Amino acid sequence: MNLSIIIVNWNAKDLLLRCLTSVYQTIEGVEMEVLVVDNGSNDGSGEAIKGRFPGVNFIQNQKNLGFAKANNQALRLSNGKYLLLINPDTEIKEGSIERLLSFMESSPEAGVAGAELINADGSKQNSIANFPSLATELLNKNVLRWFFPKTFPGKEKDYFAPIEVDSVIGACMMVRRQAIDQVGLLDEGYFLFLEETDWCYRVKKAGWKVYHVPQAEIYHFQGKSAEIEKEKAKIEYYRSRYLFFKKNRGWLQWFILLIGLMIRLCAEWIFMMFTCIFTFFAVKKWRKRLSIYTHLLGWHVRFCPEEMGLEPTE
Repeated sequence: MNLSIIIVNWNAKDLLLRCLTSVYQTIEGVEMEVLVVDNGSNDGSGEAIKGRFPGVNFIQNQKNLGFAKANNQALRLSNGKYLLLINPDTEIKEGSIERLLSFMESSPEAGVAGAELINADGSKQNSIANFPSLATELLNKNVLRWFFPKTFPGKEKDYFAPIEVDSVIGACMMVRRQAIDQVGLLDEGYFLFLEETDWCYRVKKAGWKVYHVPQAEIYHFQGKSAEIEKEKAKIEYYRSRYLFFKKNRGWLQWFILLIGLMIRLCAEWIFMMFTCIFTFFAVKKWRKRLSIYTHLLGWHVRFCPEEMGLEPTE
């Protein structure tokens, strides 16, 4: 088996069906298997998959186990030389997966390769991620990419050939089985966000390289699953950043990050509160933003309890 395609789904039935349709319509001449892990969806995803795509190896969880744990379930059952992790909110462009496979076959030093993520209109998304540092987490990432494009590569620059990077966005990433055998599966301490970044960090520490392959284009309808419960998803993003720093940057940098993010959150909450007051709370998106900041501050004040995030506590 040359390729195992793994998709983790949570209440994204329509997007998942479109994604699977694109998988079977665009990938040709590749010996492959498709594994879908459903994280306790209540939108009929399981029934739809079984009816439309009986050849899919379908795994049904009774609750949301998170991105890392669900992917690991499929990784343990997979047989491919290469593992392709894609989100359900993606659609594959013709030839893109074959290009990723060709690159991996011709680049034995590559442990991971990521695709070029694009919006529905063809405009580019950020497909490359630097390893989190105090600079990336406390300063504006767009400014860093603009002034230091070599250190912080992003969508602002066009790339015409694969480039080596720190990490790639996990919406579409191909991983070599040999690299997984060496570094292990995804860290299940991450529930959502940065698990692929942590994986790339371990892969590079083990001596492999990580590449962005711009010729492999994938439509990405960004973050549709996380939009379902945005406040809780934000908490998971903060939790994942803190975990990455504890694991890979040390306790001093973790503490500086914690203080820095709390100061910034307080400033943002104050600014948004005054904005809402002066507009008599008439602007919906500002009220929503204020609600998110309030939720995040409350989570920090309560010492970051698990039950306020997306992970089920029962």
